[in-house]
Amino acid sequence: MTIQYVDSLESIKEDSFAEGFFAGWPNPPSPETFVRVLHGSAHVVLALDDESGQIIGFINALSDGVLSAYIPLLEVIPAYQSQGIGRELARRMLKKLDGHYMVDLLCDPELESFYARQGMRKANGMMLRNYKKQSGML
Repeated sequence: MTIQYVDSLESIKEDSFAEGFFAGWPNPPSPETFVRVLHGSAHVVLALDDESGQIIGFINALSDGVLSAYIPLLEVIPAYQSQGIGRELARRMLKKLDGHYMVDLLCDPELESFYARQGMRKANGMMLRNYKKQSGML
C-alpha cells in the first residue's frame, strides 16, 4: 500500500472519499457537505490510497492568513488508522502553518498525547457544540 499526500482539491468529488469518515458521529456531514467544508478551508492536506485512488484521510485549517490558524478536523478512516497517516497529515499541516503566531485546535482528552507528540501544548479553552447542526448548515 502506498499513500500519496496532496494539498489540492483539484478533481475532488463526493465519490472520491472512502467510506468511514466521521465514525461515531451521530449526525455526520453528507459527502456534499464534506466537500464544501474542504473548499471553505484555508489549507487542506489529503491522504490518498494509490491503489484505490480514494481519499482515506484529511486535515484542514482555517486561518486569517496573518496571525492565527485553527485546525478543526483531522480524520483517518478506521481501516487505515495506526499506520502513521494521521501523524503525517498533522506534520504536513503544521509545516504549512509554521509562520503563524498561533495554531489552535480542540480535541478529546484521549487525543491529547497524539497532538503533544506533534509539538503542541495543552491549553484551556471553551467551546459550544450545536449537535442539531452536526451534519452542516444548508
